[in-house]
Amino acid sequence: MPDSSASPSIKVAFNKPFPEQVRYFQQKLNLPAEAFDSIRGDQHDRAFIVAGAMKADLVADIRNSVQKAIEEGKSIGQFRKEFKEIVAKHGWTDWTGSDSKAGIRWRTRMIYKTNLDTSYAAGRWQQMTDPDVMRRRPIWRYVHTTKRYPRLIHKKWHNVCLPAGHPWFIKRWGPNDFGCNCYVQAINQRELEALGKTELDQPPEDGTWEHVHPVTGEITQLPVGVGYGWDYTPGKTATETAMAARINRLEKFESQDNAIARLNVAALINAPLFSRFMTGDMDGEFPVAVLNPVDQQVLEADSGVVLLSQHSLAAHLEKHPEIGLEDYRRIQQLLDQGTVWQVPGKPERLVYITLDGVTYRAALKKTADGRKNYFLSLFRVKNDKPPKGAVQIR
Repeated sequence: MPDSSASPSIKVAFNKPFPEQVRYFQQKLNLPAEAFDSIRGDQHDRAFIVAGAMKADLVADIRNSVQKAIEEGKSIGQFRKEFKEIVAKHGWTDWTGSDSKAGIRWRTRMIYKTNLDTSYAAGRWQQMTDPDVMRRRPIWRYVHTTKRYPRLIHKKWHNVCLPAGHPWFIKRWGPNDFGCNCYVQAINQRELEALGKTELDQPPEDGTWEHVHPVTGEITQLPVGVGYGWDYTPGKTATETAMAARINRLEKFESQDNAIARLNVAALINAPLFSRFMTGDMDGEFPVAVLNPVDQQVLEADSGVVLLSQHSLAAHLEKHPEIGLEDYRRIQQLLDQGTVWQVPGKPERLVYITLDGVTYRAALKKTADGRKNYFLSLFRVKNDKPPKGAVQIR
């Protein structure tokens, strides 16, 4: 295990990511999003977003570029070059920052730094909450490093030392805002004394501030010193999800990666975000299920994630207004437990299942290049009799 006392500057100097950081970023699901706060808090542990990027292919390409930056230690200059090629390829224009060189540099730095910093912080969380590390280094220290334009409250927190796992750190686990370079370090008693301290500190009580959403008017209470959307611990829920996958096993789908993806999709589906998608407040595409490995192999699909597009959803709800939010939240169950049929000559797979006395028919389709799976339709039928000539696959 890497030395949990190492600072971010050491990691950056050698451009060597560590396994926990890489795994954290790899387990995220791509999610088109209209704004940076389309998802909040620990939902960032489950999804990768780029504000304003609403198409799955665009998000996937940007995500792959960020992932390479994390895995291979690519510089921000290399990322900027790839980003420019990606937005040109997809014809993405009028994104925030696109109208000037300074804006482009700001936006690419924001995407690059935010994802590298949060994945680093998430990996550190997994390391520093390891029982062996907590036994050897039972103290957490807040570290402030910004020399130019420092946030004074963060500077005040520098060298605050509390017991490992103290609740004060849960909402102050650096970075604590865009551009913040703070982090938390695990130390032992000898290192505490080297700081000139003979005992642990009392957690600072600096009060809270209110953020009022400019569109919805929603009021969020945040600790002073923590920016809107940053009041969470990157990696905490991802670590808990991985542990749940190992404990639950979900071994009818033997891959742990598959199990983690399922738990992440379930969390996104049950969040208020999906309700907004259902009402048309969000455009783009939403992950609604994950195929089990057998079905993915039968479909010859590169990805196991099943997407629902806003275009398909809107058209379908117009035809079938009786289908609501809770019906769509059953998609994973439907795909896992239903019987699957295919009509020769047609690309769609038809799924039938009866749940709580209601029989559903759904359609699933893989794109021609095999990269994506789309959930096409969901409606109620009188019986589960498939179309004439259909062949049962499962």
